[in-house]
Amino acid sequence: MEIQENIVNKVAQSGLVTLDPASFYPVGERVVYDIAGNLFQGLILREKDFREFVKTHDWLQYQDKNIAVTCSADAIVPGWAYMLLANKLAPYAREIVFGNEEVLETVLFIKNIANMDIEQYRDQRIVIKGCGDIAVPVSAYVELTKKLTPVVKSLMFGEPCSTVPIYKKKD
Repeated sequence: MEIQENIVNKVAQSGLVTLDPASFYPVGERVVYDIAGNLFQGLILREKDFREFVKTHDWLQYQDKNIAVTCSADAIVPGWAYMLLANKLAPYAREIVFGNEEVLETVLFIKNIANMDIEQYRDQRIVIKGCGDIAVPVSAYVELTKKLTPVVKSLMFGEPCSTVPIYKKKD
């Protein structure tokens, strides 16, 4: 007589909701605009030359792109120069930030997370997925934790089969 055992998927029955932070991955090409290319002899920004560049540059090439504006040179760049760039990029770019690619990625993720509907997670047991094909900045995990903690029953990190507890609502 053969005994057949039923395999029970305890993860599926656990009531855990998996949230993949990669689902907040921002669309659009990323571009770093380095103002160092506008410096005279790599040292100073000449206002007249810079204003001429800003006036004649093809800004259309930044259409729908996410732009990080920075200066890689060890030079003092006045704030108005970044303001001029932002002013010219604004009609075309999807997003503009001051900083490097990491700052840009952080801002893009945080903006998408800010728009999430947290009510769907109210009183749920949430697992924030810890790995995937898309690199997710740590700042996105921090933002998700900050946003979800007030509404969820519990918050965990990892995979449903192996989680690290982060928060549990006291009854």
